[in-house]
Amino acid sequence: MKMGQDIIRLIVASVILFGCMCGYMALMEGKNFSIWVLLTLWLAMLGVSIVFLVFKHAYRYALDADEQPIEAPKRQPQGVLKEAENISDSDKQALRESILEFAPEKVLRYIEKNIDLYSTNTFTLRSTDLYNIKKLSNYRFDAIVNFMPLNQIRGVNKLFTTVNDKLPDNGIWICCYEPQSVTKRNILNRFPVIIGWLYYIAFFCYKRVLPKMFMTSRLYFDITEGKNRVLSKAEVLGRLCYCGFEIIDERKKGDLNYVVARRKFRPEITVRRLYGILVKLNRVGKNGKLFKVYKFRTMHPYSEFLQSYIYERYSLQEGGKFNHDIRVTTLGRWMRKYWIDELPMLLNLIKGNMKLVGVRPISQHYYSLYSKQLQEQRTRHKPGLLPPFYADMPKTLDEIQESEIRYLTMCEQKGTLVTDFVYFWKIIYTIVFKRARSN
Repeated sequence: MKMGQDIIRLIVASVILFGCMCGYMALMEGKNFSIWVLLTLWLAMLGVSIVFLVFKHAYRYALDADEQPIEAPKRQPQGVLKEAENISDSDKQALRESILEFAPEKVLRYIEKNIDLYSTNTFTLRSTDLYNIKKLSNYRFDAIVNFMPLNQIRGVNKLFTTVNDKLPDNGIWICCYEPQSVTKRNILNRFPVIIGWLYYIAFFCYKRVLPKMFMTSRLYFDITEGKNRVLSKAEVLGRLCYCGFEIIDERKKGDLNYVVARRKFRPEITVRRLYGILVKLNRVGKNGKLFKVYKFRTMHPYSEFLQSYIYERYSLQEGGKFNHDIRVTTLGRWMRKYWIDELPMLLNLIKGNMKLVGVRPISQHYYSLYSKQLQEQRTRHKPGLLPPFYADMPKTLDEIQESEIRYLTMCEQKGTLVTDFVYFWKIIYTIVFKRARSN
């Protein structure tokens, strides 16, 4: 509507301008001006202006520029308002029967294990309508359960932040979703192998790529209304952490994954996040300053909020990477194996915040795992594209630290230029002849 009004205003203004120009030509009769040249120029300028105007509104529409970020209301520590009581036996039986109409017995047992399902302070629903949660009184329930899969809900972050506001401190939120792996399995089992994979590739581009591209994301959700969306495990858990929840437990029950989360905090502001092919990651650089490292995306959306959870649950494997890292996509694993994801780091080399050989740039969380001595040594040097890791191939976190200490100590004793020259050829030898690959 607004774009149409702007185009009408532009056309009216252009017609008035064209009329003024024609009037000027009439007054300047005999100066050999061509009305056709003037008309062609006017139409060309009008066409370019309309195209620019359409692109401007399409860009604003794609970014949802008129939508304001979700700001958190001020809130003091708050417990549940009413003391819990048990519901009557008849209500308990009715609740069990209603749940078993759409969920198997094992789901019911799982819910019963994690919360007091039959308490007056527990609220259950199966709905895509956010209004059903918004209408709840604040802090009235200390547990909220929605049996509707998140795949059918548009505005997952809005749902999570609304639940966050309704729950008291340490309140429990239980939700469910169909993971991407189940969707993929169902598609491949439905068709012959070749047709199945071709269909899945097209389905993946439609359901996973278009919703994440900023010029098509909003259009996709306006057309589909957010129904039957594809969600990965990492994205759902990452969204929960981003929206102020702590993951207590998550289990696969049939085709659905159920997540039990505890309210820990309310983020000050929740904005729409865009996920393109290129990512910028905060890394600890020289003098302890944070800088942006450029990489190709290899992780699911919202994975950046799961680092602590992954470390606590799965710990580290050989080579210092996380064991069973659910955040990395299938394509991402292949890209990491051959360092394709690190090609954009050449921009960091050009900008001067990294050098060719040096300790790898790491996140603040990973940096906190290092010894105090190594932390101090690291901040005296720029990180590099080719880390000493590929010269020594250490397996444990302690061995990685020892490898970096040897490199940094050699830099301080023999000079950075000499050390980097020696390590460069060691790294090349390891990669070419020992077939070293990135995990």
